[in-house]
Amino acid sequence: MVAKMSTQQTPWQNHLLASLPKETFERIAPHLEAVSMPLGEVLYESGDQLHHVYFPTTAIVSLHYVMENGASAEISGVGNEGVVGISLFMGGNTTPSRAAVCTGGYGYRLKANVMMEEFNRAGSMMKLMLRYTQALITQMSQTAVCNRHHSMEQQMCRWLLQTLDRLPSQELIMTQELIASMLGVRREGITETAGDLQRAGLISYRRGHITVLNRAGLEKHSCECYDVVRKEFHRLLKEA
Repeated sequence: MVAKMSTQQTPWQNHLLASLPKETFERIAPHLEAVSMPLGEVLYESGDQLHHVYFPTTAIVSLHYVMENGASAEISGVGNEGVVGISLFMGGNTTPSRAAVCTGGYGYRLKANVMMEEFNRAGSMMKLMLRYTQALITQMSQTAVCNRHHSMEQQMCRWLLQTLDRLPSQELIMTQELIASMLGVRREGITETAGDLQRAGLISYRRGHITVLNRAGLEKHSCECYDVVRKEFHRLLKEA
């Protein structure tokens, strides 16, 4: 859904767009469309041909792998630090994952042909997208390791911290069912873990609203995966 431009909605809220040199940004700026990204909207399904890439500003998009039986798990998330649709410029143009909005908000989209024209200049856009892709691969790899080797509490703390980094506040609007779907676990496991974190004074949870009360405490309860991914994004994109 195309959104009306407002003074509160600017492309520079997306860190990748903000990192582009002025000359590069000015070439694509006329083609950037502000779009509303409501909770639950599917940007593309597995196997779809990509017609746009998306640069979230206040929305967060979850990349899911969906099994034949309908079960799914998040393989990575994309917020204001990134772009949705890397398979377009990586040469595949389709992907086996589904991209769905897990936190409603806004973003900008760019038509595939405009993105590819800029990418194929082999200049700043290409270098930035490749560095971002390397960081995203780190996130995907670390998520797989985390889901295999770390406790439910550590996984949830990692996921909460990564989500908070993409939001302007300490509050998330997120049901336990949605979190369970993200982590690929049963809802009962999320209920128990959220209760433990609440009793520890780290979060407050009520009716789909999670408020983080003690971020430092969450970081202590998380595994090393959160820090690994955070540092890799910073290393690869800090000089973008």
